[in-house]
Amino acid sequence: MKLVTLDRGRFGSAGVELADGSILDLRLVGEFKALRTSGIAQVGGDVVTILRDGQLDEVRRIVDWVQESPESIQETLRYSQVIVDAKEESFLAAVPRPSFILAQGLAYRKHLTEMGVPLPKEPVSLVKTPSSLTGTGCPIILPRDYSEMVDWEGEFSIVIGKPCHNVSAGEAMNYVAGYTIINDVSARDWTATALNPDQSQMQAVMTWGDNVQGKQFPTFTPLGPVMVTADEIEDPYALELTTTVNGDIMQNTSTGDLIFPIDQVISHFSKWYLFQPGDIITTGSPSGVGYGRNPRIFLKPGDICDVTVTGIGTLSNPVISYQD
Repeated sequence: MKLVTLDRGRFGSAGVELADGSILDLRLVGEFKALRTSGIAQVGGDVVTILRDGQLDEVRRIVDWVQESPESIQETLRYSQVIVDAKEESFLAAVPRPSFILAQGLAYRKHLTEMGVPLPKEPVSLVKTPSSLTGTGCPIILPRDYSEMVDWEGEFSIVIGKPCHNVSAGEAMNYVAGYTIINDVSARDWTATALNPDQSQMQAVMTWGDNVQGKQFPTFTPLGPVMVTADEIEDPYALELTTTVNGDIMQNTSTGDLIFPIDQVISHFSKWYLFQPGDIITTGSPSGVGYGRNPRIFLKPGDICDVTVTGIGTLSNPVISYQD
């Protein structure tokens, strides 16, 4: 099952993809009289609420009811804009209001090779602000002051489905609601200094802070196009991730190149963090980032950056200049 967030209302409206690729607005369908009299419960109007309240099975029942309904009911739903054409809609981040985004770093073997970084002994992470989120089709806005070294990092990502703290690796996958894609867009102005082994400890801390802050600009965390429920991904280590810029392949790898398995990642970070439904953990970026190329390549106005992952779809974003 694939959940989306339609750009409708202040916080958007949760939707679900039907078999024909159209989108069912879950908030509006709950107001439909024929559904209310069917005995199926109404679900929350946003994806985080659906996860928090454990309503995924109810969403499946709604989808089955709609797709098994007579054509007359389906026509009414289309006429009322309860079922819409995805090509005619705008979207927010598929999970629009996570309380927490934990971005894993140093996660793919080949990426560390291109950056000249040794393999870590345990997972490494940084925090991204939810205010940096944007949806598929929405622009990545180059910042006013740091626009010359903006890079892409396509990342297969985990969506947490229930409160998760201090869990074992054996338990960890029970807390995964599904998967999505994040583009961990990064201003690289401080990367060279961050990789300098000769700087003092205090300089290293300050530079790492600048490096992390270069990932927090508005629109620097595109997320989507959908959240795919965990049952749809049979093997999360057999997925192909491809990032393109203007159709040219920049990243292309298998999630099998991950250094740490997902259950170990969740268990490790849950020692400290209390993850809530809708929170995101990225699995890090594979090789092929612009900074690691010779010559280096960075995003510029007019570019289109796409990240595609098997079974999830394509997260697509144009790049534009900052405008006052």
